[in-house]
Amino acid sequence: MLRDASPQQYQFETITLDELVPEDHLVRKIDAAIDFGFIRDAVAHLYCPNNGRPAIDPVRLIKMMLLGYLFGIPSERRLVKEIQVNMAYRWFLRMSLTEKVPDASTLSQNRIRRFNDSDVFQQIFDHIVEQALVRGMANGRVLYTDSTHLKADANPRKSVNELRPEGVSEYIEQLNAAVEADRKKHEKKPLPAVKKTPENAVAVKNTKVSTTDPESGFMHRDNKPKGFFYLDHRTVDGKHGIIMDTHVTPGNVHDSQPFIGRLRRQTERFRLNTVAVGVDAGYFTAAVCHLTREEGIALVPGYRRPNKGKNALQKKAFRYDPNQDVYVCPENKLLIYSTTDRNGYRHYRSEPSVCQRCERRSSCTQNRKAQKTITRHVWEESKETANELRLTKWGKKIYERRKETVERSFADAKQHHGHRYARFRGLMKVQMQCLLAAAAQNMKKIALMVALFWLYKQYWMRLQLIMKLSRALNRQNECRQKNIAIATFGR
Repeated sequence: MLRDASPQQYQFETITLDELVPEDHLVRKIDAAIDFGFIRDAVAHLYCPNNGRPAIDPVRLIKMMLLGYLFGIPSERRLVKEIQVNMAYRWFLRMSLTEKVPDASTLSQNRIRRFNDSDVFQQIFDHIVEQALVRGMANGRVLYTDSTHLKADANPRKSVNELRPEGVSEYIEQLNAAVEADRKKHEKKPLPAVKKTPENAVAVKNTKVSTTDPESGFMHRDNKPKGFFYLDHRTVDGKHGIIMDTHVTPGNVHDSQPFIGRLRRQTERFRLNTVAVGVDAGYFTAAVCHLTREEGIALVPGYRRPNKGKNALQKKAFRYDPNQDVYVCPENKLLIYSTTDRNGYRHYRSEPSVCQRCERRSSCTQNRKAQKTITRHVWEESKETANELRLTKWGKKIYERRKETVERSFADAKQHHGHRYARFRGLMKVQMQCLLAAAAQNMKKIALMVALFWLYKQYWMRLQLIMKLSRALNRQNECRQKNIAIATFGR
């Protein structure tokens, strides 16, 4: 029988906030696994010790920000509303049921005024990584690096063309030294110095710049969306997928540019003994291969399909002889070293009189002088070593783990932590977003692994107890059978 609903009545109930949070909730696992006490020391220098109004606990502020990234809440206003009604969030922040939640403007103003232009978020991320290292969840032996794009908060149709300074390679000093040494080895004169220009005059190029977010970069790559983006260059540990580093650049910066600097930063900051690094084909450049080799780290790159030129006879048909420092063509003719340019490429040229009589000339070169030229980078040997390592059984095993580590990390970030879009405008603010998102992912992984280890420990203890009881029962059965045998024999 359907009855009318009774009128709602209010009555006093005695209940604790701890009772309202499920035992298996993620915030409980994170609270048990992560120590947040370091936050207070990291931000102490940003607060006045003896003047002004009492500040909101900085640990609570940072934990509120981390909650937004942990559960994929993109707006600070929405985050505050969620904390108001979510008992688990209040429990995690150590807030009572009647305590007022800080306003959204408190979060934004602290982020803009107090924490801006500081390394607080980098310190927070580093401390989380250190906790993973202490627990043995990461070791830095094998690292995996890749980048993903975040759509900038900028309309691609609102842009202007400006003359901006050309990007200089991160490895220009090492390259210049290698070129000078190579020319000296081949008894060539040093390259003439670059013509002096006025102090403010630098090499510029016409660049598409967003009027909404000028610090973003216009990305135009094959199989990638076109528009204004930021790039998150992330490095992940190969043991359990802990994120070791995250670095943001505009979308028009090549993946290989910040690679060596960030790799050195990780090995020095966390004192890692890195053996190998797995990367995709975008990092397979001569500079990256050589400098990684100098660091004593094996580079395992992805396969890069060579660019086919106009000639049917490709470069792979020519064999390099390191003893004579020459290239040998399919007709067993020599291409002799000529010079080394500023970009680090050696030029090997054939004899025109020989090429004019060659039957393969039409498929080999279209040069009017009938002269074939092949270039070889001064660091080409390191590139060939990396390519040989890629084809080994060990190299294939290392590279196969890439999809399970860094690619899975990006997929989880985009699906659950709002990593598809840049929440803010400006390079430093997007860097903060990527650091907090990576820290949230590390916190979740550490907490789940600690909980899994606890369950495994409980299972192992129960198994040991069962085995102990089983052995005791077996001994009882043996004694019983022995007594029966004695009684039977006595009769």
